[in-house]
Amino acid sequence: MNLGLPSWGDLVGELAKRLGYDPDVFAQYGNYLELAEFYEIVEGDLGAIRSWMDRTWHTDESRVDKSAIHQLIVDLDFHLIYTTNYDRWLEIAFERRSQRRIKIANVRDIARQSRDAAPQIIKFHGDFDSDASLVLTEESYLRRMSLDSAMDTKLRNDAIGQTLLFVGYRLSDINVRYLLYKIWRLWEDSEYTAMRPKSYILLSAPNPVQEAIFHKRGIVPIVSDIDDPGEALKTLLQGLRDEV
Repeated sequence: MNLGLPSWGDLVGELAKRLGYDPDVFAQYGNYLELAEFYEIVEGDLGAIRSWMDRTWHTDESRVDKSAIHQLIVDLDFHLIYTTNYDRWLEIAFERRSQRRIKIANVRDIARQSRDAAPQIIKFHGDFDSDASLVLTEESYLRRMSLDSAMDTKLRNDAIGQTLLFVGYRLSDINVRYLLYKIWRLWEDSEYTAMRPKSYILLSAPNPVQEAIFHKRGIVPIVSDIDDPGEALKTLLQGLRDEV
């Protein structure tokens, strides 16, 4: 959103306008996933809205140069970057810095990864290059709940033995939350719980309920004293870069 991309609510407002509904009225008819699925039912597919998102979200690629968060992500040289966003701004940030990276959005990309040591940008909820890959509707979320796709298997394997840092995230994606639960359960049921690497999540405000759940799942909350989520994230990444 620091690049001007819409929130989920703004995206649903666009769906409403395209279907001829008042956005405020449309928002009362269901949750975001249900409303996106209704759009798909009426229109037949997500092609038009996907094209609109791709076309309007990626104007003036140079503006990513002024996004401190994107630049810090490139600076930190993470070898794995998972995102539930569909946009290309992470890839663009690497490209404009002439930094190698490999995008992973499907099983073909996973097969190629072993031959490329570049940082991986994993598009966990799909990519604009493939309408079918987008996890946008309720049906697509429920389909992913089987946790048997190549992308789910990759996250499970990547997450088992590595430290994770969650940013811009409150475990609101149910399939990701369930997958993390399964990983926590795997460690808990083993005799090697103490060997599990610590993971962390950035919270921009105290939340005793979420903090307790995160701790139970083996994820350590980092609670920022900065109310603005974007500024909180920038400060955290700057601190990491300085330490590195």
